[in-house]
Amino acid sequence: MKVTAVKTKLLEANKYTLTEVLSESIDNISEGIIVAISSKIVSLCEGNILPLEDISKDNLIKKEADCFIPKEYSRYGVYLTIKNGLLVPSAGIDESNTNGYYVMWPKDPQKSANYCWEFLRERFRLKNIGVIITDSTTSPLKWGVTGKAIAHCGFISINSKIGEKDLFNKTLRQTRINVADGLAAAAVLCMGESIEQTPVAIIEDVPFVEFQDHAPDTEELKSLRIEIKDDLYAPLLEKAPWTSL
Repeated sequence: MKVTAVKTKLLEANKYTLTEVLSESIDNISEGIIVAISSKIVSLCEGNILPLEDISKDNLIKKEADCFIPKEYSRYGVYLTIKNGLLVPSAGIDESNTNGYYVMWPKDPQKSANYCWEFLRERFRLKNIGVIITDSTTSPLKWGVTGKAIAHCGFISINSKIGEKDLFNKTLRQTRINVADGLAAAAVLCMGESIEQTPVAIIEDVPFVEFQDHAPDTEELKSLRIEIKDDLYAPLLEKAPWTSL
């Protein structure tokens, strides 16, 4: 696998469209690649932002989150939230490299991913191409952030190995590989987190990716999510003091 981060101009809120950014930053791609796009850039282009003086971050988090654990439970004063079925700090809201704005997740990350996929597929006349919208998040019991995919399009996100044999001929019963998150982790590592100004990445040589000629349907997207009661970490998550407005 080869990941190449793409330098862009300095992108500020409401100054450029998503198609302008993609057109200027990607001039030549071929079959069988994945394009990773930072969720922050998608939101800046789509205008899903608010000036810092318009609302407190606490109130914005409560508004954006599906549910949250009050920050008083955190030694760092951070809200732990569930947003679009994903466990993330602060409902994904960011204020770094934004020049005076809160930047939320795209209003509909999946719709944005589908749009980018359709645009790139048509522009470069490609059959096999994938898109992921990425964001950085934390992992329990480990320092540092890694990339996650908050939406994908053009390929199968989960590769199931259930029913296959391992090296010792034992049948695999639980193994599923999260391809989208793996790609996002590699892409975000190359894109960087501070002043790199590389919010797009091209991922090549991905033989493990199974491309599709359509956007994921409702059933595909539903199959990616786990209810808290069915999650491996349910003993922790079910006891958390979740609150919703």
